[in-house]
Amino acid sequence: MNFKHMKRIIITIGIIITMSGGSVVWLYFSGNGDKSNSLDSSVIVERGDIVEYALAVGQIEPRNETEVKSKISGVVNKVYAEAGDFVREGDPLLEIRPDPTPLELAEAKRNAERTESILETLQKDLNRMEQLRARNMVSIHDYQKLEQQAREAEITLQLNRERLELLESGRIQIGEVLIESVVKAPTDGYILEKIVDVGDPIVPLTSYQAGTALMTLARMDDLLFKGTVDEIDVGKLREGMQVEILVGALPGVGVTGELTKISLKATTRENSTVFPVEIRINDSDGHTLRAGYSANANVIINKREDVLLIPERVVTYKSRLSTVEVPGEGDVGRIEKEIELGLSDAINVEVVNGLEDGDVVFEKPVRSLTIR
Repeated sequence: MNFKHMKRIIITIGIIITMSGGSVVWLYFSGNGDKSNSLDSSVIVERGDIVEYALAVGQIEPRNETEVKSKISGVVNKVYAEAGDFVREGDPLLEIRPDPTPLELAEAKRNAERTESILETLQKDLNRMEQLRARNMVSIHDYQKLEQQAREAEITLQLNRERLELLESGRIQIGEVLIESVVKAPTDGYILEKIVDVGDPIVPLTSYQAGTALMTLARMDDLLFKGTVDEIDVGKLREGMQVEILVGALPGVGVTGELTKISLKATTRENSTVFPVEIRINDSDGHTLRAGYSANANVIINKREDVLLIPERVVTYKSRLSTVEVPGEGDVGRIEKEIELGLSDAINVEVVNGLEDGDVVFEKPVRSLTIR
């Protein structure tokens, strides 16, 4: 056998191997070579519970959150409580040291001195007029007018003295009301946030300005879930529905609540129309909930117990009909059967009529890729 003849034999063998491999690939993709595709996978109709939910996205918040403010201006001198502390009503929180400008202090002193001088003059005039009045040399009208001016001067003097005392000491008693430089807790609760620190300037709360927020205070035994529900689901909701809350920071913790408020007005968020809702938290499963926790709330719209269930993926929807494929009799492998469905949770669906417990339902056939 010469070299050329041997080379021809090797080439022929290579062509045969190549053609055989191509045939195998063609058979595989055409479905003739995949034995698993000829086997029918199926599911069994079983009994169970099914729940329809509406999803709300939001966070945990206290029902009432109070901002603590000062009634006098100055700078923070002392801090008696920190964020996370529990305080009772009347407990000291901060001390404000009055810090008037030199001009404010000088004006307050001069106003008090000027008013005191005016009052002394009016009192002298009033004494002389009383003597003249006793001799019927002054009319009652003039006497009463001077008396009114003296009373007004007394009030102005008292006001100027109180303002000066407040600027100097930061503490003053007006009737039964004590105004002092120590800011106290307006109610029982936990300090959620301390906004200022020692040395920070303070603007007082008045009728014409909001004032500087010093701390935020809230009761943590009365918490709400505040969030939004998509407009598709809001029509199914009603107040009083039970809610399961999933807190992101506490995986596996079962927090429950009750839907208490559904907004009548929608808002737009990320190009979606949503409705704000509020949910009262009834049970935190023994865990501490913190203000600001992000959470999802599943509002229970409907719930069925001990009903027939099948995966929704095996159902074929045709117009108003719902069908599944079940084993046929004899040589018939699959037959289509119409069923009546009930509640769905988007994974499983309730079978109201057409199937029995333990029945076999085929999965939908998986189509193979065919190369022609």
